[in-house]
Amino acid sequence: MTSSKEPAQDIPSAFKRAAEKVRTFPKTSGVYLMKDGAGVVIYIGKAKNLRSRAGSYFLSGAWQEPRLSHWLHEIADVEYVEAESEVDALLMESRLIKDIQPRNNKSQKDDKTFPYLVITTRDDYPRVEVTRDPPAKGAKLFGPFPSAHSLRGAIQILQRVFKFRTCTLDIQEGEERWKWFRPCLLASIDQCTAPCNLRISKEEYRKDIKRLQMFLEGKKKRLLKQLEKEMHAASESLNFEEAARFRDELNLLQSLDERGELDEHVQPEVFYQDPKKGLSGLRKIFKLPEEPRIIEGVDIAHLGGGETVASLVQFLDGLPFKPGYRRYKIREVKGVDDYRSIHEIVGRRFQRLQQENEVFPDMLLIDGGKGQLNAAVAAFRELDIDPPFLLSIAKREELLYVPGAKEGLRLSKHSFALRLMQYVRDEAHRFAQHYHHMLRNKKYFD
Repeated sequence: MTSSKEPAQDIPSAFKRAAEKVRTFPKTSGVYLMKDGAGVVIYIGKAKNLRSRAGSYFLSGAWQEPRLSHWLHEIADVEYVEAESEVDALLMESRLIKDIQPRNNKSQKDDKTFPYLVITTRDDYPRVEVTRDPPAKGAKLFGPFPSAHSLRGAIQILQRVFKFRTCTLDIQEGEERWKWFRPCLLASIDQCTAPCNLRISKEEYRKDIKRLQMFLEGKKKRLLKQLEKEMHAASESLNFEEAARFRDELNLLQSLDERGELDEHVQPEVFYQDPKKGLSGLRKIFKLPEEPRIIEGVDIAHLGGGETVASLVQFLDGLPFKPGYRRYKIREVKGVDDYRSIHEIVGRRFQRLQQENEVFPDMLLIDGGKGQLNAAVAAFRELDIDPPFLLSIAKREELLYVPGAKEGLRLSKHSFALRLMQYVRDEAHRFAQHYHHMLRNKKYFD
């Protein structure tokens, strides 16, 4: 495991012993702690696979990494703490760094640009968000975390358990108008209890938030015992619906390690902008009544007219929302015809949403120019369905087209709104190509 580019005599013997020790680590989730010769912890990291991740510090390539090479020679020992899931490991890593403050995690413990998980305690219905600029008052902070990428993935997994809201709505208990508010898609897929529609009382919602806080504070075992006790109490009181809810929450918490990897749920940071600025820019540019919370993107992929497929990606609050992704095989179009393919997919998608009374997105982005956009407009017209805000983005010149406009809109390449649209377009293209390759491989190599 030692470096082939470092002379053997220059590598401390303690470093070599640590490298051998890592070979005995389990292949489970957890946190690893690097120590110096005096036994002082000098670095803490999390791992999905402890043996593989901790072992990477002892490979030859690690000595060439600028962020590692200046302190690798200090490693004299390494320990680990197993975690029940990757989410548990992420939270454990943050707590340990905050408590121990290893010198080589210095940038994380000092730098205010690292992400925090925030629970807004002053709201009637507290919300959960990720921010690099945490408020000084009225919020419960957890972190900082080393990676916003992993933190967002963890939040999506935890939201399936605790069903908290992540929107920025100012929901107040007792306001009549919320009875008529239509919840977003998170309520439809049972990842939010929809306080925006007053489907849950303030007291019950805050109990869910309290349970979330217990988990974030590392009190998982205590939380599991509490949920089990509440489940039995509800059952004895013949409140079987509430007992079933506690049972489901208990099962989800016990199987967090089976909920998938963080990377599967994560909302990636592809470019260096705050998604909120992109949404704000779209509202201003297109004079929308409010920021588009749900954005969907459609793309077509084909190879010489064979195995034509379509992808639909969904963005929530400016970031990818993987549960909303959809794949389609083109049924009615023969050969290469992007216009008719767009027409078919848009029609199938929104006809189903209307029939099932599902939430429409606030914005639909079509990959292509004016022709592709017109094909989508025609699909809505033929179905007599009022469309969401429609636009398309053309490759090369990156012009944005909206229905009825003669010319495409050219935004600055530095525009946050343009970057967000490019992000949606590129993600739809990636997802379509991935599905296309799957079908092609199945056809030729099954």
